[in-house]
Amino acid sequence: MKATRFAPSPNGRLHIGHAYAALCAHDFARSFGGHFQLRIEDIDGTRSRPEHIAAIIEDMDWLGLHHDGEVVFQSQRVNHYAAALEKLRDMGLLYRCWCTRSEIAGALKSKPVRHGPDGPVYPGTCRGVERDSPHCWRLDMAAAMERIGPVTWTDLQAGLQHADPQLFGDVVLWRKDAPASYHLAATLDDAAGGISHVVRGKDLFAYTSVHRVLQELLGLPEPVYWHHGLLLDTKGDKLAKSRLSEPLAAYRERGIDGAELIEQLRRGELPLGISNGSA
Repeated sequence: MKATRFAPSPNGRLHIGHAYAALCAHDFARSFGGHFQLRIEDIDGTRSRPEHIAAIIEDMDWLGLHHDGEVVFQSQRVNHYAAALEKLRDMGLLYRCWCTRSEIAGALKSKPVRHGPDGPVYPGTCRGVERDSPHCWRLDMAAAMERIGPVTWTDLQAGLQHADPQLFGDVVLWRKDAPASYHLAATLDDAAGGISHVVRGKDLFAYTSVHRVLQELLGLPEPVYWHHGLLLDTKGDKLAKSRLSEPLAAYRERGIDGAELIEQLRRGELPLGISNGSA
């Protein structure tokens, strides 16, 4: 059975871009008689809020995008992430990193490095260093690639892709201030949830290379991917909570019917001031 998921973080209210992402995942699953899962990515204790969790569920009901089964909460799966981290550590693929953001910025000034999709690639300052203080855990990407060899993945629009995780360098898998990083948690959750098709925005396209490496290292199944286009604001920027994009609650307060809004999105009719960046 085909299965998809919508996985928002409860660090703010959902906006129309979230509605579009949820619609893409929902309708893909429904078109095959498949399973649509709602997953709340709530392991960032400094930003996740219970009221936002309630608001996400309220918004999804208002839109008429009903999920199957129980809502999955990442905060209830931390032990699974820790077990996977231990496995990678036993494989000799992790190292501790004590660097603060200011220390990394200082190192980058004295040692120019290549830039990836997330900005400057971490220069490996802490590789081989030992210290007794709070730290995160980074994946030694070169060692990981040496272990598994070339990796590919398939996107329904872009076709066969050759993973290039070195673009991101030694990514953080376990943070100082929170449990597992997005890369580790999302990869494990997709496997545990039986997600056959990962439907998400094109802004996450490059991350798939990292997720495929983790799947290979941990013996997890490889899903098929579809990275759909993003909805943009009047400045051509993607909608985002950090940019204070208008929340779905504001549409509801204006008396707009959620189910009709979803039908308009299905027809490609976008609200005033919103555009589709790419198909």
